[in-house]
Amino acid sequence: MAVRREVLGDAHVDRAVAGTTELTRDFQDFITEYAWGSVWTRPGLDRRSRSLITLTALVARGHHEELAMHVRAARTNGLTNVEIKELLLQTAIYCGVPDANTAFRIAQGVLDELDQENR
Repeated sequence: MAVRREVLGDAHVDRAVAGTTELTRDFQDFITEYAWGSVWTRPGLDRRSRSLITLTALVARGHHEELAMHVRAARTNGLTNVEIKELLLQTAIYCGVPDANTAFRIAQGVLDELDQENR
């Protein structure tokens, strides 16, 4: 749970936990144990690299809700706006312009929110 909180922030994790139901409890436990407890903690890649990979995969698959969350996480993990922009430009070539177009719109909204929070 510690890495999940460090990457996604306490507010996000607290909302996810508070929203857990009998139906979703096992899934939340699964995500926490395997994604955040096993994969994100492996020594082979740093968090910046994991964020780059995650953003690319989310654009490619059109997972827009998750993309917004992970743009925020990418900034937490040290990616700059320029690096996020370059990643999205790269995805336009390999994932398609429509997916990148949507991703740019989502990323801009998240980055604007982050800029407002930092003022």
